Amino acid sequence: MKKVSIPYDWNTGRRDFQAALTVAAISLPQGIAYALIAGVDPRFGLYSMIVVTLVASLLGSSSQLVNGPTSAISLVVFSALAFLDPNDAINVYEAMFLLGVMVGIVQIAIAVFRLGDLTRYISESVIIGFMAGAAALLAIGQIGNALGVREKGNGHQHVLHRLWLTLVHGDPVNMKALALSVGAVALALLLRRAIRRYRLPQLDMFVTLILVSAAAYTLGWSRQGNDGHTAVAVIGALKAGLPTPHIPEIQWNWIGQLSSSAVAIAFLGLLEALSIAKSIAHHTRQPLDYNRQCLAEGAANLVGGFFRCLPGSGSLSRSGINYQAGARTRASGVMTAAVVAVGVLVLAPLTRYIPKAALAGLLLVTALRLVDVARLRYTLRASRYDAGLVVITALAALLIGVEFSILIGVALSILLFVPRASRLKVSELVVSPEGVVREKLPEDLPCSAVAVWDFEGEFFFGAAPELDRYLDRLKASARKLGIQYLVLRFKRVRNPDVVCIERIEHFLRDAQREGLVVLLAGLRPEFREVLKCLRFTDWYPAERFFPEEDETWSATVRAVRHAYAELGARNACAHCADRIDARQPSNLYYLV
Repeated sequence: MKKVSIPYDWNTGRRDFQAALTVAAISLPQGIAYALIAGVDPRFGLYSMIVVTLVASLLGSSSQLVNGPTSAISLVVFSALAFLDPNDAINVYEAMFLLGVMVGIVQIAIAVFRLGDLTRYISESVIIGFMAGAAALLAIGQIGNALGVREKGNGHQHVLHRLWLTLVHGDPVNMKALALSVGAVALALLLRRAIRRYRLPQLDMFVTLILVSAAAYTLGWSRQGNDGHTAVAVIGALKAGLPTPHIPEIQWNWIGQLSSSAVAIAFLGLLEALSIAKSIAHHTRQPLDYNRQCLAEGAANLVGGFFRCLPGSGSLSRSGINYQAGARTRASGVMTAAVVAVGVLVLAPLTRYIPKAALAGLLLVTALRLVDVARLRYTLRASRYDAGLVVITALAALLIGVEFSILIGVALSILLFVPRASRLKVSELVVSPEGVVREKLPEDLPCSAVAVWDFEGEFFFGAAPELDRYLDRLKASARKLGIQYLVLRFKRVRNPDVVCIERIEHFLRDAQREGLVVLLAGLRPEFREVLKCLRFTDWYPAERFFPEEDETWSATVRAVRHAYAELGARNACAHCADRIDARQPSNLYYLV
């Protein structure tokens, strides 16, 4: 990919600043909402919008990626903190800060060991399944706020069980809260449609929150009555201040409880950030450094943990808005953090008028948008393998927990991939009466002089048992037909390892003892290098190796010609007698 260099001038700065204003407008309500998803004070979500966004933008590789808290990671954070009493706010907050530090350390380690590129090998079906499960959990977690009822149960109980307790044994539905949440959903959907139709700035979430909150205030639902209570639950006033340095409290039993979630968040965060950055780079043609981006993600979470931040990653919605609003460089992310900081200082006192039901409605819309229905349907129809990954990962998120679902999906994709990768395709080739080397047809007569077999697939340890079966079959067939020469074509064999090469060595030594001449054809450089390192030519004749080289004739044809030349007049095969120019192997040509 050609590197694109953008000179930073007034026009570039203006476009970055305009994009930053747009992104900051959506960052304020999202920061509050995602903190509530995680079950922590809303200000920590806003702090993350400042610190995590700033650090990741300064150190990252992508010019348009915007970091900060995300709905998926907030769900995992909520689940990770479930072992603590939700009423013990101080310990919950300290554990979250420690979790952020742990996530940052894991991600930095991934960058240091240059493992960032490995994240692209995780199946996309796992991510789709995770997002579907996370969206369902996000919606379930907001039902109580949308109905204006207090949630029942505790963090140690399953989310579905808590929902059952809330709906069946909870308080009566607050119709005013329900009206606000339904109104927020309807207004957000209508505004998004208008934005798409008239190509307006993507401020639908921010405008919806302002309008619904203003309506609740006008109706007196979010103002305290004579009894000191409001008709609908509100977020409460936030402290108008910027994040300050803070060393998280460390309790060793917390580290054990949080370790699996830290690994899950680290990988999930990297997958989110890298996939979003790669998607945008596809349009901008910007080259990406995956390991640098991993380092930026880790540094952002590590620093964020020391500034009371919610762990974060690349945001799909904010990054998309940043790109669509015209951002050109990473300075747009830095400016976004600065604008959010100003917004926190100026607007924090007004949050006491924001109804929780309004935010619940916006989060229900967010959950709906997390699921790409067309892509989900496409993946489910693609294959049983992909459909299985999607369904199992989604169910794992719902029934076991989001912090484990991504790990379960990855483990399952590996377990399912290994048997698929270990499958070898082996087909028999023949020399036709016209002298063409091609795949054998049912009507072709068996040849008792020269047998040609084509191997295709990964030559790694997982394929060794299947390779053994095929080699045993070839040996038995050669004995039965009295075959004297056997050509093994390895042109389409990939990644040979010591296990499969050892099987080949055993086969060649057995063939030598039985008088069967085996020719190895189509040897690619990596295959030849392994044979050279293991000194095959010390005990096996060098003329029986036919490397794949840039010549007029293919290695396979040369091997077959060699076999027929060696046989000469000794060739009494009826199949070969019917072939045109049977006595002139140089007339063979290749058609495989």
